[in-house]
Amino acid sequence: MISFRTDRAFTIIELLIVMSIIIVLAGLILATSGYVQKKGARSRAEAEIAAMSAALESYKADNGIYPREAGTTDTLDTRTSSNFSSYQSSSLYLYNSLAGASGGSRTTAGGAKSYFAFKPNMLSPGDQTLNVTFIRDPFGNSYGYSTMKAADPAAVGGYNPTFDLWSVADGSPGGDQSKWIKNW
Repeated sequence: MISFRTDRAFTIIELLIVMSIIIVLAGLILATSGYVQKKGARSRAEAEIAAMSAALESYKADNGIYPREAGTTDTLDTRTSSNFSSYQSSSLYLYNSLAGASGGSRTTAGGAKSYFAFKPNMLSPGDQTLNVTFIRDPFGNSYGYSTMKAADPAAVGGYNPTFDLWSVADGSPGGDQSKWIKNW
């Protein structure tokens, strides 16, 4: 009598093939999720720039001029600025102007009008008890705000005759501007 025995176990080759397929699929999912997160951050930055631009138009309608400060926004050149500290001071000035605050306070100054309601995740530091130091983009950097062309229409720096508002999406000011999210 011949007995036929069938093994119902996986071979080591079959296990290795299944594991390699799972690893490839996991890699594809991780790569896709990183892309989706960057795309989402970029879309959010575009929406925030559009909303702040609309708030700046309301500010101009009430005050006759866009918010400008000689030492910060009028001197920030979008073409050559290469550090975030200059971005942060102009971003803080923009925050104070649009939020109706002073000194980075998270509350509106007495009698001042607020033109934009900043969400907590748009402000740095994230701690709600500390004063704001700059408006933070979705990539964790400071938004840039310049009125260089408005201060001097003959100036080489700047793009718009009114104001420039941008986010350095790649994290390097003065770098590849084709990756920036901007209003010009």
